[in-house]
Amino acid sequence: MEHLYSAPQGATEREAPRIGKGILKDSQPSNGWRKQSQALLITEKLAEEGERQTVSKARSIVAVKKVGAHIGLKAADLLLLDTLCAFTQPQDWEEDKRPIVWPSNTLLMQHTGFSLSALKRHIRRLAEACIIAFNDSSNGKRWGHRDGNGYIVEAYGFDLSPLAARAEEFECVYEQLKAERMLCQQLKRQITVVRRTIRARLEAPCSISPKLLEELRAKYRDLVHLLPNHNSDSNQITIKLNGFNDLSELVDEVLLGSQTDNDIQGNSTLRKQSLSDTGNSDPRETNNEPHIQTTNELKSINSSENTKPDLKNRCETNKRLDLATIIQACPEFQTWAHDLGGYLKHWPDLQRTTATICPMIGISEKLRHLAHEQMGQRSATAAVVLVFEKFCTGELFSPAGYLRGMMKKASDGTLNLERSFVGRLHREIS
Repeated sequence: MEHLYSAPQGATEREAPRIGKGILKDSQPSNGWRKQSQALLITEKLAEEGERQTVSKARSIVAVKKVGAHIGLKAADLLLLDTLCAFTQPQDWEEDKRPIVWPSNTLLMQHTGFSLSALKRHIRRLAEACIIAFNDSSNGKRWGHRDGNGYIVEAYGFDLSPLAARAEEFECVYEQLKAERMLCQQLKRQITVVRRTIRARLEAPCSISPKLLEELRAKYRDLVHLLPNHNSDSNQITIKLNGFNDLSELVDEVLLGSQTDNDIQGNSTLRKQSLSDTGNSDPRETNNEPHIQTTNELKSINSSENTKPDLKNRCETNKRLDLATIIQACPEFQTWAHDLGGYLKHWPDLQRTTATICPMIGISEKLRHLAHEQMGQRSATAAVVLVFEKFCTGELFSPAGYLRGMMKKASDGTLNLERSFVGRLHREIS
């Protein structure tokens, strides 16, 4: 069999250990061929643990490949590991057995296409990653033989037991990486929604000063330059999402403040017009004549039933909201709910999903709770679904303001959610 690190031609056997030590400083065994290191000590302990387990070769290989990039392995390292595992047999991975292989450097170079220096480099990287261990013979050569049943009787070479010992660990790491990746994707989707919302509000006509509008746009551009890349973790993405949410709230406050000022000015103008139109309504004049009212109506005009909305009828209308109609009428919301892992089978599922998407479209938790108090849980949940659907289709640009308008209509008794959903459903069908 070929020597692991063969001495140059012409060197004596006595000189070989000294020459080998000069070639690879970190790869000599404790008997003189390879110097012990912290990684080698760890792999020896892992090899003992792997010997006490029964882990199949396929499971071990799949586990390490899923986390290879995370633990610092390159594609060439995994190719070499695949090649080494190909020399094992299923019985080598059973309990109380060790999957040891003893291919020569020449054979490994033929299978992988590596040069000798590249082969040694990848072997060293697998050892430093605690994936393989070295089971060295006294003369530093790799060799071994099996019995008639195919079981290893004696072998010296590469021990793959650490890979079996770490299979469960790699599987747990992969599950954590998968959960982190899904969380990052969800956070990035939220950033996309909030970012588009802010941009639409800043591009829409408004009555705020140009200087203030430019300051808001500058803050938006600064945040866009700091968008997360594929290497950002969930903590970094969350920080950037919070920045966009803060800017969204600031834009809402500025735009809502300007709208409120316009409403106040408009109301004062209407009051002046109404006072000027009523020429005989001077409050200083008094009329001592008795007021006679003639009416043929069955109910008095002073009855509170004519001035306040019928709360009982409004509750009955809310009960007629059908979950299936809401979902079918809002395909965009249904798609997002599916991406977020929501199963819309019952009303609590719908409420849970709306609680998740509210921050994505600029509806604060405080406003959502206020809507629940004023409209009831079902009506408020259906209203949020409708707002989200209209926002996704470009029918509105301020979800929070639109929800406040729906709350105002609900308090006046003029909100008819059932008619809105049925109308959208007929439009989807047609």
